[in-house]
Amino acid sequence: MRALTVIPQQADTAALTDLPDPVPGDGELLVEGIALGICGTDKEIVEGRYGWAPPGHDRLVLGHESLGRVRQAPARADFAEGDLVVGVVRRPDPEPCGACARGEFDMCRNGRYTERGIKERDGYGSELWTVETDYAVKLDRRLERVGVLMEPTTVVAKAWEQVDRVGARSWYAPRTALVTGAGPIGLLAALLGVQRGLDVHVLDLATDGPKPAAVAALGGTYHSEPVADVAAKLQPDVVIEATGVGQVVFDAMAGTAAYGIVCLTGVSSGGRKIAVDAGATNRDLVLENDVVIGSVNANLRHYAAAADALAAADLEWLERLVTRRVPLSRHAEALTPRPDDIKVVLTLD
Repeated sequence: MRALTVIPQQADTAALTDLPDPVPGDGELLVEGIALGICGTDKEIVEGRYGWAPPGHDRLVLGHESLGRVRQAPARADFAEGDLVVGVVRRPDPEPCGACARGEFDMCRNGRYTERGIKERDGYGSELWTVETDYAVKLDRRLERVGVLMEPTTVVAKAWEQVDRVGARSWYAPRTALVTGAGPIGLLAALLGVQRGLDVHVLDLATDGPKPAAVAALGGTYHSEPVADVAAKLQPDVVIEATGVGQVVFDAMAGTAAYGIVCLTGVSSGGRKIAVDAGATNRDLVLENDVVIGSVNANLRHYAAAADALAAADLEWLERLVTRRVPLSRHAEALTPRPDDIKVVLTLD
């Protein structure tokens, strides 16, 4: 079979590699790959800035945003040939911390977790792959064209869950949500906000193209003005931050309503300095009971929530988010960004 592999932490090593067909172990599914979503993490790995191969191997099979069809399932498993599935990304550490031992591997405290296509486990970027039944999630068959959006949807499902948990500390009736960034994470965060009945606003630098159109089709309001101005006008109850841009983060924090909640999902690059009035930031957080939280990855209940959210969404709207489908043989094109990209997908079948 063909697989997209890379030598982690060595740039320009991405290549199509012929590998033996995988043989499923006890309790594993054999899956025919359909599609693989490409995200910033994949690009960082290809650029040699991130990633770890499985122990004893030089190359890592890339890919964590999976979609496939079951070819073979164990007897008595809750899966059958032809089922549409995605594979969970993270696995708990071998000597589990308290969080991992309780199934909260997305909150791992010692960093010894592993991740498919990222950290010490081969990913889903191959024509065939295996996955443990405990880490496979079945999707509605109607989602075959868009099920590859599942993994980023799990990220925002967790983010919204974290917001709800913080909100439950007191009376909580949010009305307005601001999402900063209109990439896949931002737009899917907006989708879940709309599904919650909120007045959703999305901010991004793009002034035309698929991003404003996607927000309008969702029933949200699109903004391209400075975030400080937009936040001050809206005073959102919730901010889902999906850019990782330091100035955007602090400007959004400064503009929330009283006991606003800011959930950070974007990862910032280090080494960039901005001027911040730390005293004013502290004063506002304390006097308004504001909360800022970080959220990354997802566990099994977030996959279930994401599957429900996608099944409830308009399929035509979800299709808008997949702006390019590229064959596996032309993987370099998929890894090269274009201005109008939202989600780029490698086709594996």
